[in-house]
Amino acid sequence: MVAVCRHLDVPLADQLMTPPTLLTVCADVRDPGNAGTVIRTSDAAGADGVVLAGNSVDAHHPRTVRASVGSIFHLPVSKEPDPAEAVRRIRAAGLVVLAADGTGEQDLFEAEEQGLLDGPTAWLFGNEAWGLPDEVAALADHRVRIPIHGRAESLNLATAAALCLYASARAQRRA
Repeated sequence: MVAVCRHLDVPLADQLMTPPTLLTVCADVRDPGNAGTVIRTSDAAGADGVVLAGNSVDAHHPRTVRASVGSIFHLPVSKEPDPAEAVRRIRAAGLVVLAADGTGEQDLFEAEEQGLLDGPTAWLFGNEAWGLPDEVAALADHRVRIPIHGRAESLNLATAAALCLYASARAQRRA
């Protein structure tokens, strides 16, 4: 038995044609399980799409597809080779770009209270081990940290993405 299938990727330009209200951008996310979980979380939070930028894992890697639990078929996924160019294009489309950064100047919950998450937003997430490259994070409108009240050093990428995406989804639905 032989099957010929086309890839599900869509060009970033297609995702931005009708400006999204919530977009997920993964820069150099190499772990397929994390990427698939972020795709699934984006779908659950009501995001309009996902961008796998830079050296991110292939969206069609079997572990990515498996970790997405079908969500890869529910929302558009784009591959963009240059994370900085992806951020520039997303900002040009009118979205506020928020970089998830453990040392960010803006607290996630304060950002929500101040209305920073109310409008069209793109969340930028980096590699779990190294975070975002400085040159890419510098292109974001704000660097946002998730407060850690215990003694953990950091959060798993997919967990951080869930918190950020759901904070935006809640803020946008209230606005």
